[in-house]
Amino acid sequence: MPRFTIRHITRYSYDEPVRDSANQVILFPLKDEYQDIIKHELSISGEPLVEVYQDYYGNSVGTFTYAEPHRELVIDSRKEVQVTPRLLPVDTGNAAAQWQHLQEVRLTYPYIDFIRLENFTAIDEALNIDIIRLHASYTVLAAATGLNEYVYKNFTYDKAVTDVETTIDEVWKLKAGVCQDFAHVLLVLLRMINIPARYVSGYVCPNKSGLRGEGATHAWVEAFIPEYGWLGLDPTNNCLVNDQHVRLAVGRNFSDVSPVKGTYKGTRHHTLEVGVTVGYEDGSSSTEQPSKMVPQPSKNNEPAASTNSYRLHMEMMQQQ
Repeated sequence: MPRFTIRHITRYSYDEPVRDSANQVILFPLKDEYQDIIKHELSISGEPLVEVYQDYYGNSVGTFTYAEPHRELVIDSRKEVQVTPRLLPVDTGNAAAQWQHLQEVRLTYPYIDFIRLENFTAIDEALNIDIIRLHASYTVLAAATGLNEYVYKNFTYDKAVTDVETTIDEVWKLKAGVCQDFAHVLLVLLRMINIPARYVSGYVCPNKSGLRGEGATHAWVEAFIPEYGWLGLDPTNNCLVNDQHVRLAVGRNFSDVSPVKGTYKGTRHHTLEVGVTVGYEDGSSSTEQPSKMVPQPSKNNEPAASTNSYRLHMEMMQQQ
């Protein structure tokens, strides 16, 4: 059972003192039969009291305020997580019964929350994808893994072409993006054929195996497979999720699981640095230079005097 030591630092620097910062963090790894939290420490500038609650989807969410004037906000999350390998599904070949089961449960809890389509205008084009057009002839598992491979093969991994305001339609036209974009596209395709699918935020810990997404938080999808349960699909790497991924949170889309978001009063001029380091049991570690971003005015012309410090321009830096 692999054990990972993960350090995730978010540093927010302001040109002038700001105040009344109110924030939400979803940096607490999920704990279940496949993931055990050995240790977790969360350090925040000003040492505010962090109140933690469990949200509708079972994620641990922390909230805190930092009222005093400050020119820097640092959120340092350190965790040690042990991941248990899971048995992956075996295709039973009983396609008709599987699709019928999805039809029966689609409007029941919890699947109803993960079946609704996002705003997506290219549905007619997506309907021409062979797996979607002929999905009834596939098993649910084969359709889900086939669409995972479709996104991987037809979309280029490129950190420079999208930002937090890029829509699914724009990603579809660009045929490029980062893990967040790949996950959102796969969510749409799965939901189009009635497969409940949820967005997952976390980390990929490949230990130099070549998987994309190391050195930042990562994103992938979990699809509900009849006779099995929730199966992790990573379209950025065209793989099934097992013991190299650490899960932070699940939701309908990225907005439900953003690692950090908040508001403050003060200058709009600021920078963000995000860095993730993963340590392995053999003593090795992987890290990248912290991603740094100087936000530009919103395309929606939102006022910046009391702006959301991560929602508009910074969340994308959290997941690549």
